[in-house]
Amino acid sequence: MSFDKNQFEGILKDFTIDSDELKTIAADFRYDLKKGLKDPAESSLKMLKSYVGLPTRQEKGEYLALDFGGTNVRVLLIRLEGDGKFEVLRKVAKPLVVPGSYNYIAADATAEQMFDFIAGLVEEAVEGDHAKQYFLGHTFSFPSSQTNLYNAKLITWTKEFATPGVEGEVVNDLLKAALHRKGLDNVEPTAVINDTVAVQLAAAYKHDNVNIGCIYATGHNTCYLEPFADKAEQPMILNLESGGFNRLAPGRFDVALDERSEKPGEQRLEKMVSGRYMGELFGMALAELLGEAGKEYGFTSIDMSAIMEDESEDCAAIRALVAKKTGRDIAAADASLVQDLVLRIVNRSARLVAASFVGILWQLEGEGIEQPQTIAVDGSVYEKMPHAKENLEKGLSELLGADAAKVETVLENGGSGLGAAIAAAVSQN
Repeated sequence: MSFDKNQFEGILKDFTIDSDELKTIAADFRYDLKKGLKDPAESSLKMLKSYVGLPTRQEKGEYLALDFGGTNVRVLLIRLEGDGKFEVLRKVAKPLVVPGSYNYIAADATAEQMFDFIAGLVEEAVEGDHAKQYFLGHTFSFPSSQTNLYNAKLITWTKEFATPGVEGEVVNDLLKAALHRKGLDNVEPTAVINDTVAVQLAAAYKHDNVNIGCIYATGHNTCYLEPFADKAEQPMILNLESGGFNRLAPGRFDVALDERSEKPGEQRLEKMVSGRYMGELFGMALAELLGEAGKEYGFTSIDMSAIMEDESEDCAAIRALVAKKTGRDIAAADASLVQDLVLRIVNRSARLVAASFVGILWQLEGEGIEQPQTIAVDGSVYEKMPHAKENLEKGLSELLGADAAKVETVLENGGSGLGAAIAAAVSQN
């Protein structure tokens, strides 16, 4: 069989955002920012306070960084040397789950077991030193309510975590108690930050004018430095949880994906842009083209990268991948259309992310960009997916015109550790 050309063009339109729509999305993002600053309940952006501003870049000293965002926990001892320079002196990483041996994220584990395990990693990182004082920053990538830089309460576990006794508790209190049980009263947890905030802090230690931080990977989120220019509050990074931005017009594939997702009606932007969902959107569209609407093939963002990387005339790699995933053989001409479809989905994703950045820039600068702006981005989609970064930057140019020359995006892929150490340093200022 060959694809129906009219059907294919219709599907491409479902993943197309023209310039006028892109400007509307950027303006709507700015609108939600303005509403959220007055009352977060009126915005789809959560506007969570981080209680930390940007580093001065003169922070110096040795700090501990705990990176706790999934089943693999890392503790780093980092020496900050000022002017963006730093050295990782030690790094200890271990999983919270080893099948057949232990599982600290299961419902039959305890909070004490989990945090005693983490305290053991800290002890390794300081090589058993129970005398020298260390301040510890903690990147904690789970939904939390925070009232200051130290005090973050876990709202609910995500990512298959089920350990009882942690939800509703201040995670640094649990860590501090575990450190005490190990005799590590010389290690003082002082800061908890979200992983997106960590990306911005790490980049701001190395680069000028980093007012926006973003994770563009399996999931998606953005934060920015709010100057609070007309208020008594100090400038502070706000974590937007921007994956939940919902002032968007989803296409029919987006609607279908949302309906069958774990949490229908939530994370509208994330479901249109992130690596976790792009493969699923592509699979849904391909199923229609193959006359198998509703069938799930299990395509991933890695598969999409492989499709875009096939430059051969007969599209051999694309055809082999489609055959493996769907059990259907397609002609080279149709494989070329498959590549066009993947490119369109990735292009839409990058343009939406660009629009969210521009909404923030307009909020910070007004319609014209006066100051140079650096946007720090971490994540596999931005770093590794073909055409993602390029289309993001094209989207910025489309929206900002000549002002786009003042905006630079930079990769920051060591943020979770370095950002936590910087947060610990900033907490001492």
